[in-house]
Amino acid sequence: MVRLVVRMVVKHTHEAPPGYRQKGREVLVPIEGMHCASCVARVEKALRGAPGVHEADVNLALRQARVVVTDAGSLEPMVAAVEREGYHVGASVEALRAGLSASELETAQREEQRSLGVRAAVALALAAATMALPMMHVLPERATLWVELALTVPVVAWAGRSFFTRAWAALRRGTANMSTLVAIGSGTALAFSVVATVAPGLLATRGIATDVYYESAAFIVALVLLGNALEAGARSRTSSAIRSLIGLAPRTAHVVRESGEEVDVDVAAVRPGDVVLVRPGERVPVDGRVVSGASAVDESMLTGEPLPVAKRTGDRVVGGTVNGTGALRFAAERVGEDTVLAQIVRLVRHAQSTRAPVQELADRISAVFVPVVLVAALVSAAVWVLVGPEPRLLHAVIAFVTVTVIACPCAMGLATPTALVVGMGRGASLGVLVKSGDALQRAASIDTVVLDKTGTVTEGKPALADLKLAGVDEARALALAAAVEHSSEHPVAAAILSAARDRGIETPSATDFASEPGGGVRAHVDGQTVALGTVAWLKSLGVDTSSLASAHDAAAADGATSILLAVDGRAAAVLSLRDRVREDAHDAIAKLRAMGLRVVLLTGDRPEAAEAVARDVGIADVHAGLTPEGKLAAIDALRAEGHRVAMVGDGINDAPALARADVGIAIGTGTDVALDAADIALMRAGLSGVPTVVALSRRTMSTIRANLFWAFGYNTLGIPIAAGVLYPAFGILLSPPIAAFAMALSSVSVVLNSLRLKRFAS
Repeated sequence: MVRLVVRMVVKHTHEAPPGYRQKGREVLVPIEGMHCASCVARVEKALRGAPGVHEADVNLALRQARVVVTDAGSLEPMVAAVEREGYHVGASVEALRAGLSASELETAQREEQRSLGVRAAVALALAAATMALPMMHVLPERATLWVELALTVPVVAWAGRSFFTRAWAALRRGTANMSTLVAIGSGTALAFSVVATVAPGLLATRGIATDVYYESAAFIVALVLLGNALEAGARSRTSSAIRSLIGLAPRTAHVVRESGEEVDVDVAAVRPGDVVLVRPGERVPVDGRVVSGASAVDESMLTGEPLPVAKRTGDRVVGGTVNGTGALRFAAERVGEDTVLAQIVRLVRHAQSTRAPVQELADRISAVFVPVVLVAALVSAAVWVLVGPEPRLLHAVIAFVTVTVIACPCAMGLATPTALVVGMGRGASLGVLVKSGDALQRAASIDTVVLDKTGTVTEGKPALADLKLAGVDEARALALAAAVEHSSEHPVAAAILSAARDRGIETPSATDFASEPGGGVRAHVDGQTVALGTVAWLKSLGVDTSSLASAHDAAAADGATSILLAVDGRAAAVLSLRDRVREDAHDAIAKLRAMGLRVVLLTGDRPEAAEAVARDVGIADVHAGLTPEGKLAAIDALRAEGHRVAMVGDGINDAPALARADVGIAIGTGTDVALDAADIALMRAGLSGVPTVVALSRRTMSTIRANLFWAFGYNTLGIPIAAGVLYPAFGILLSPPIAAFAMALSSVSVVLNSLRLKRFAS
C-alpha cells in the first residue's frame, strides 16, 4: 500500500517539500465568492491567462483551484488575475508558495462559510425589519420610507457588495454571471424604491404608482446569502472523508532519545530516523519501520481491510493506523507531508478537483444561460408593459426582477462537482482511489471486466493442494520434502515449508544439499537419500516413477504443478501445487456477474491451470498463454466488438492492457508500473474492491443525473412562472423574495442529494 500511494501521488500531486519540476509545480488555491458554473469559467479563464500558468482547473464544490505554475514568481500575477475578476484568494502568496496543507485548505473554507453566515444573518435581520416596519404604523408614512431606505442600503451595499463587484467585473469584460442576475434584481428593486422615496412626484406625474420594494431588494440579497451559507454548510460535509483522514493523524508522538528518555513532541517535529514508541491502542503518528516489539495494527481506515495486520521487526507501519495490544518501537521514515496518509489526502483532493465529461454539458449551458435569462427577463417585462394590467410598469419591474433572481444557475454548477467530491471521498474511505472524475464516469458505463489471473484472481504464490502417497505416510512425506527444500529459495520450497508448518510437522535436518536448475533438489535426511523434482529429472536419477505416474498425470491435466518425492530411489509421493485463489474472488466475481457484467480471464499461464482457476471461480470466458502483447490484443478485440472494458491487474505484463482498457484498475499489491498505468487503484489486495468501484461509479453518475435533472427542471419551470405565465389563468405572480428563496432551495437540495452518497455501502 505504501508503494501504491507514493507512486500515485508522485505522479499526480505536488511533492513535499515544495519543489518546481520542469513542467511546473501544482498548487491548490482556495477561491472565495464562486457560486455557479459561470463563476468557475471566469476564474479558470483568468487563471489560464495569467503568465506562468500551465494548467488550471476549478472545483465549485470545493471552492478551490488546482493550478500548475512554472515557478514561485507566477503566483503574484495569478492571484491578481483572480482578484480582478471580483473573486478572492483565501490565502496569502507566501502561504501558497510554501504549499497549503490539507488543514489550511479546510480553514480557508470554514472562514468563507463563517463570513457568509455573518452577512446572511445581518441581511436577514435588516430585511425582516424592512418588512415589519410598515405593518407597525409607528412612524408617519414618509418617515417609514426613509427608515426602510436606511435599513436596505447596508444590506445591498455591505452584505451584498460582492454580487455587485463581481457583476461589474463581468460587465467590463462583456460577460455576465450569477452575480449579474442578483445585482440586477436587487439593484432594480432598490433603484425604483429610491426614486419613489426621493422624488415621488417624478413618477406620479407620469401616472406611475409610487410603491416601494425595499423588502424585495433586501430579501433578494438576504435569501441568496442564506442559500449560499446553507449550501456552504452542506458542502463542507461533502469533504468529511478528507477531514476524517486528516483526523487520523495524532498531534503528538513519543520519541525515544538516544539516552532512552521518552519525550512527547508535536508530530510536526518528528524527523526521519527518530525512534518512535507506540503504546497499545494509540495511533501511529508517522510512517516507519519496526525496530522492536510485536503487535497487530488496524489499517482499516486506510485500506478498508477489517482484519488487523501483524507487525514485527522489519515491517512497515503507516501513520494514522491504530496499534493493537503490543507496544512497538519504529524508526520514522516518512514524516509531515510525505506520509502515506498526507499523500492519500492530496491524491483524493487532486481527483476531486478534476471534472467528469458529464459536467461539460452543464458548463456549456451555463456559458450562455445568463444572457438568455436577461433576454427572457426583458421580454417578460416588455409583455407586461404592452398587455399587462395596471399598474403595468410596476408589474413589469416585478417580473423582470423575479425572472433574474429565480434563474440563478447555482444548482446547475453544483450538480456534478458535489457528487464527485462525495463519491470519491466515500471511495477513499472504502479503500478505492480514483484518479479523476473522467475515470469514475467511464467506470459507470463498463459492461465487461477483464481479470488477470496470477496475483489478481489468485494470490500469486503456489500452495500445496494435494498429496498422493506410495509407501509413506503424509507427515513423513512432508517432513522429508520440507527438509530437502529448507535450503532452497524457490517458490515451490516456500509452499512445501508453509504446508509443513501449518500441519505442525517438525522438519528434520538435511545434509549434502544439491540443486539441479529446472530439475529439482536432493539431500540426505536421517540416513536416507531424498530427491524432489520433475518426473524427467527423477528418471534421469534412476527412480522408478511408474507407481505414481497416473496421479502425476491427473494433477497436471487438472492444471496443478506436480512434483515427485523419491526416497532411496523409490517414488514416494506426488505433491500437487496450485496458485491459491484469493478468498474474496468467488464473492467478487459473483457480484460482478449479478451486476450484468461479462467477466473474462486473461493469463500467460498454461491453459490447464487457467481453466482450473476459471472453473473454481465461475468464469466461462478464458484466454490463456498470452504475452503482454496478447493481452493487449484481447482488450482491443473486446473494444472492437463494442464492449466497454475494465481491466484488473497487478503485474508489469498487465500495464499495456491497463492503459488500453476503458478503465484500468490496479490492485494494491501490484507493481509500480501497473499502478501508474491504471485509472483506479485498490488499496488492499484482492478483488472485493472491483464490485465496489462499479457500484460506486454507477451510484455517483446516477446522483449527477438526478442533480442535473432537478437543476434543469427547476429553471425550465421557474422562469415561465416568474415571468407570469400563470397570472392570466390563476392570478399567480411570484414575488422577488419568493424567487430568491426558491433559487436558494434548489442549490441546497442538489448538495443534500449528493450527500446521500456518504451512505453508500460496498
